[in-house]
Amino acid sequence: MDHNHIPPTVRRTYGTDDLSKAASFAGGFINFGDWHGIDLTAPSPDDRVHSQEQLYRRVLRAYPEPREQLRLAEVGCGRGLGAALALREFRFAAVTGVDIHPDQIERARAVNARALATYPDRLGYTIGSAGQLPFADASLDGVYSVEAAQHFRELTSFARESARVLRPGGRLVVTTFFATPGAEITERLKILLASFADGLDIAHPLDGFTTDLGTAGFAEVTTESIGPDVWPGLDRYLTDAVPADHWTRNFLPAWRHGLLDYHLVTAVRA
Repeated sequence: MDHNHIPPTVRRTYGTDDLSKAASFAGGFINFGDWHGIDLTAPSPDDRVHSQEQLYRRVLRAYPEPREQLRLAEVGCGRGLGAALALREFRFAAVTGVDIHPDQIERARAVNARALATYPDRLGYTIGSAGQLPFADASLDGVYSVEAAQHFRELTSFARESARVLRPGGRLVVTTFFATPGAEITERLKILLASFADGLDIAHPLDGFTTDLGTAGFAEVTTESIGPDVWPGLDRYLTDAVPADHWTRNFLPAWRHGLLDYHLVTAVRA
């Protein structure tokens, strides 16, 4: 994939800046975490890693048994730790991590070198984009994405490509934060959150995505707000990890004011 086709903020954030090293994250994962059941009195870096692993588990539990027969792809795999977790803990037949950024694919292969050597036919990492997935038609049982879709320039092609590569009955599972519809909401998010202001994150409305899924050929589309398990825990961790006036502290008030929320979306290929 032409590196010049990567949006500049995405290229920088996941290239030279290597977002996984930011104080907001820990352990190489890059997501806000599922903090359900975690003691928030004084969350540690280990708790932070646990929250990020729990978010993956929440997504992966959406796939039915027997999981040993399912071939999956993760779109926006980053450093690839989630794909390795999926193979290790859920015993899927195969998991391929896909990312638009070649630096991330290089990191994923290095970080997970032992797992790749142990499961050479079951775990892989490859360059691709949400709008151009590197898989044949109807070749996968599942496609999932964990906190990456907010970076996609648009979601229509992601829905269409997911439908193309999934077999009938295959399942798409996406979790990320979606914006409340409205131009004024988008402008308020740009004021509050630097990631929206510089174009790293896009204010995708949830209902727009669910409409795209239906148009692309998905049925049984479900959405679940998991904001209560994400935002308060994240903000409590940030209290000790970043300065009090850091822009990431505005995610919690943005949620409380109804500007955005975190959702788990599932859909089945008709």
